[in-house]
Formats: sequence, C-alpha cells, structure tokens
Amino acid sequence: MPFLRLLAFLLSTLFLTSCASIGSDSSRLDSFVNAEMQRQKVPGVAVVVISNGQVVKSTGYGFANVELGVPTTPDTIFESGSLGKQFTAVAVMLQVEDGKLALDDPISKYLPGAPDGWRSITVRHLLTHTSGIPDYNEETFDVRRDYSEDELAKFAFGLTPDFPPGSRWNYSNTGYVLLGIIVHKTSGHFYGDVLRDRVFAPLGMKTARIITEEDIVPHRAAGYRLVNGQLKNQEWVSPVLNTTADGSLYFNLHDLAAWDAGLRSGAILTPQSWKQILEPVRLNSGASFPYGFGWFLDDFSGQKRQHHSGHWQGFSTYISRYLNDDLTVAVLCNLATANASSFVDGIAAVYNPRLATPLSAIPDQEPKTTARLMALLSSAAQDKLIPDQFAIVPAGFFPNVSTRYRNLLSDLGPLFRTELLERHQLGDDVEYRYRAIYANKSVLVRLGLTPDAKIVVLSIQEEGKP
Repeated sequence: MPFLRLLAFLLSTLFLTSCASIGSDSSRLDSFVNAEMQRQKVPGVAVVVISNGQVVKSTGYGFANVELGVPTTPDTIFESGSLGKQFTAVAVMLQVEDGKLALDDPISKYLPGAPDGWRSITVRHLLTHTSGIPDYNEETFDVRRDYSEDELAKFAFGLTPDFPPGSRWNYSNTGYVLLGIIVHKTSGHFYGDVLRDRVFAPLGMKTARIITEEDIVPHRAAGYRLVNGQLKNQEWVSPVLNTTADGSLYFNLHDLAAWDAGLRSGAILTPQSWKQILEPVRLNSGASFPYGFGWFLDDFSGQKRQHHSGHWQGFSTYISRYLNDDLTVAVLCNLATANASSFVDGIAAVYNPRLATPLSAIPDQEPKTTARLMALLSSAAQDKLIPDQFAIVPAGFFPNVSTRYRNLLSDLGPLFRTELLERHQLGDDVEYRYRAIYANKSVLVRLGLTPDAKIVVLSIQEEGKP
C-alpha cells in the first residue's frame, strides 16, 4: 500500500510539473506573439502548436475583422496563399495512384496547345519548380479578369522558359496553375472538388475549401495591407482567378491540425507517394535542391524541417514541421506584409530554445564574394542594378523592388562592415546571408549566386523589420 501511495504521488508530481511547463510555455508564447504583432502591425494572428501529435496551443490574437471588431479565434478562416500548393501536390499524386498520369509524362500530353519547346517539361518539373516556366506577375497578368482554364493555359504558353527543364530551380506559381488544370483534365473534376472529396473530407478538414466571394463563409477573416503605414482593405482580385491551384484555399487552425495528423499517419496516399512528395528534387547536374512537391525541405538548427509560406490578397501564412522534435507550428496572419515565418521561428524557440534563429557571424572565407556583395549594395543604393547581373530576373524586380532597395539604402549613411551569417549550397548555387552594418542602421541581405557568379537571389531588408 505505501508503494502505491508513493507511485501515485510521483505520477501526480510529474503531471503537475508537466502542466506547469506547458503553462509557462503558453504564457511566453502569448507575450512573444503580442509583441511581434505590435512590431509588424498585424491586425489578427492565429497560432496552432502540435507536439507529438497533440494540439498544445490553438488560439487567436487581435482582430479577424477590424471594421466590425471581430476577434480572431481558432475558428477564424484565413486564405492560404501558397500553403495551398502542398494540397495541389496531393491532388496530383492521387491522379498518379489512379493511373491517370505519370510524374515523368510531358505536360504537353495533357495540355495539347503547349509550345513545341515545352515538350521536355514534365509534371514532376511543375511540382518541383524546375520547369523553367516563369512566374506570372501583375505587369503581364490582369488579376482583375476572370480567366477560363483554357485562357490561363494560353497565357502560360506565351511565356518563354528561363532555363532548360530540370537544370535549375525557380519558384513558379504559373506551374501550379497548370497543375490544377492537368488535375481537372485527368480526373474529370475541378481540382478543388478533388480536394474536397478525397483530401479534406477524409482527413476531417471540415472548413477547408476553395476561396469564394459569393458563398456565406462563417468566421471568414478580412485581409489587409499597409499603405504609408495606414491599414487598408486588401485589393480586389477576380473571383475565378481566386480559385487557381497555386494557393487559393480557405482554412482555419482546426483544418491545419487535421492536415498535420494526416501527414503524421501517412493518410490519403501510399508511403511511396509521400516519399516522393517529401524528397528534395534532383537537378540534371545530380545536385539536389531542398524542395519537394509543395514543401521546402532542409535542416534548421540541427532539425530536419518541412515548411512553406503563403502570401496572397491581404494574408500571410506559414507552417513548419520540426521532425526531430515532432513539433509543428502554423501561423495565419491577415496582413499582406506580415512575416509569418518570424512568428513561427519565435514560437518554435519557445518550445525548444535551440530552434532560435541564429544571427551571429561565422568565419567569412570568401573575400571575393564579400567584395561582390558590397559592390551590389553600392549599386542598389544608386539604383544601378541591371538585369544582366541576374541569371533569372525575378518577376517585378525592375523597377519596383530595385527602387525600394534604393530608397532603403540611400538613407543609411556609409557602409561600415559586413558579417557573414549563413552559407548554404542550394543545388548548383550557393546562397549567403549577411548583415551589412551602416552608420545609421543594419540590413540583412540574402545573396544567391550561380557557379558563374550570376545572381539568383538578392533580398535586402532592414534588420528587425518584417
């Protein structure tokens, strides 16, 4: 009997200690999220944390609708942005398992109007962003027009590939729009209906669906943007264009928890299909790039990580799965410029401090690259960057992004020094992350270079800003 009492005491102590730890984590998480919301000026944020398959935090902060004063809750419906791509990938794999298409089929088999030069582009290339098909942008694409699927495909056919398929990686929403059309052609059903019947319903994702303007959608959040520091409603996008397969879903925290449970159990698809989805793509050179089918796949602070962001029409989203810890964090924001990944990184660090994003300098053993960086910063400050410096010119970089960089850098004073923070091999390219310390402020710079020193990534942001 004394032994049983001792055992009961030990178990109760363990339970109370565990509860105290969870409560402490929850309080620190709340403090972090509220501070980050204020820093980024985000109206509403929803957060779900899943540890070892159990939801340990699911809550909302701020307002889902500022005009009506509606608070954000776990039931609040957000737009997915490109988080929707991982669902499109599942819809494609369902067609593979049904025997209706093969990953290495040329897409011209399903899109007969495709140009002759596209004959070597495969379904796999579209899924992994290695097709070479450029990303669409608002300078060439009217987001206020209701396109039919045939018109969307015809628009894509008019784009000239940036590189031979499989030779590089470059993010392409256009490719995922085409995947939705291919799913429709092979299944005989709109890709959103395939998701509804064969993914959302079986997984218990009760409120996940394609975006709709005319339907009554309970708990729908409003999307916002900042204009000269003032909160404004999101800009209008045509209803049909808001249903494409590059990221046009509604969901809430309950849906994402059900999705994570499906991922953990390997539901819906065969193990072989999941293996292909969550495997880095191999380029023609034999080098691998850390992207699968709708997922970035990398190592982060000693953890295997699967993650993806989404940005669309006044919303910013992010999901990150830390496999070693069996920890999933997803954040949904209703502000276009919100940096949802900074929320996720900070929340993950609450539960495992080793996941705190490292920003300390590492040895810089490539002086030529650092000199190149400093020259690029000087050129950017004078708006003298030119397209010839880039392997692929990002959509909308000239003049929009280059002008923004000029405005940022021209007010910082002289450049004192640079610090190398990270260096990664990505496929055949190398990506660097630097801190550039100026007289007035510091900026963080991502610089990606090809083997022949062409730019594939150039991102500059003020340190401490989203």
